[in-house]
Amino acid sequence: MRHYILYSIIMISVAGLKAQPLQLSLQDCRRMALEYNEKIKVADNAVNKAKLDRQIAFAQYLPKVDGSFTLLHMQTQDLLEIENTLGLSLQTRGTFLAGVHVTQPLYAGGQITAANRLARIGQTVSEEQQRKVRQQVIAEVDNAYYTLISVRSKVQMLEAYARQMQGLYDQVKLGVDVQMATENDLLRISTKQNEISYQLQKARNGEQLCGLALAYAIGADLEQTIVPTDTTLNAQHSELSEDFSTRPDLLLLQQQVKANEVLVKKERSNYLPTLALLGSYTYHDNLRLKGNLNLSDGTSLNYNHTFSGGMPYALLALKLPIFHWGAELKKVKKAKLNLADSKLQLQQMERGMRVEVRKAVQNVTDAQRMVETATIGRQQADENLRVMRQKYDNQFCTMTDLLDAQSQWQQARSNLIEAQTQLKIYETEYLRVTGRLE
Repeated sequence: MRHYILYSIIMISVAGLKAQPLQLSLQDCRRMALEYNEKIKVADNAVNKAKLDRQIAFAQYLPKVDGSFTLLHMQTQDLLEIENTLGLSLQTRGTFLAGVHVTQPLYAGGQITAANRLARIGQTVSEEQQRKVRQQVIAEVDNAYYTLISVRSKVQMLEAYARQMQGLYDQVKLGVDVQMATENDLLRISTKQNEISYQLQKARNGEQLCGLALAYAIGADLEQTIVPTDTTLNAQHSELSEDFSTRPDLLLLQQQVKANEVLVKKERSNYLPTLALLGSYTYHDNLRLKGNLNLSDGTSLNYNHTFSGGMPYALLALKLPIFHWGAELKKVKKAKLNLADSKLQLQQMERGMRVEVRKAVQNVTDAQRMVETATIGRQQADENLRVMRQKYDNQFCTMTDLLDAQSQWQQARSNLIEAQTQLKIYETEYLRVTGRLE
């Protein structure tokens, strides 16, 4: 029984900890997403692989050292035999050769240099691709975060609206009891309350979905309730520049052009000779030569010699291409066409990016104006509701006028929330398309 009670207490404590909301700022969400996202991990691995490729390419400049070992075991071979007078045989049982070989490329027609340039470009490409993925992830997190703030603000606004209507309902109910108001007024308020309740339920459902989307983006527990702490949606009133020279997409295309330029030179290097220096030292042992010589007086002389020792040598190898039926020339032409295609693609994408950046600037500018307009509208709606409430209390306006003022108050606040949220999303998109998000 004690174990059961202890287990129940632990489960209740765990459930209570799990039910606690997770309060996160925008920077917290960005950090969690950058640490969790699988795409970023893949991009990080690509950067590490590019660094290894660069080290591999650099190793082509250095001499290569190889070792060899050969063990030979054959039957005895008779080399010479003359009428039982002279006989020679070669024994290779256990004969071995061991050597060390060094190869140093002296000139490879520029292919090694081209390979190193391509490896360096590949590392730059992987780093820019990594930066691009990080900015995309940040933009997704910002969108989800601001959307969650927007929906939560609408929920809070509708809850305040519901409290206003409940206070008005209680006031009119007292008026009906003392015959200072009609049942029709009370019915109209109840209808409005039902409408607000419906809108509030939709907003709460949207809040749950937005919280789920944010939890998925940052890698948090999907059952965890996330509470944004950066609820003040202030605009960034900085100068909007249309410079996108640091945008990863543009830099990737520029690196592609550079890579194709190197590939043209690499194909041209196939026309050039290659020169390499080879050095080797081979040691052999246990190679035996046996023989016997029968003299005319019947004397027999035996001969037994074991060969062993080292043999160094150096070799200078030159390879000169002469005639390949025009294949190398066609490869160069093909590389030039690829270079021309990459330049055309860069020009096309630059125009598209310029339009995209200008559109982003326009969106931010328009959103700022919308926020200013919505702010004035909210102030006017607040003042209008205050005046109408005083007039209704003094019986200078009808219930219809008061309900209209409250509807305008609700709509004005909703418009301001949407305008502020859209402005923050547009600001994030502007920073992304100009390459300055992170």
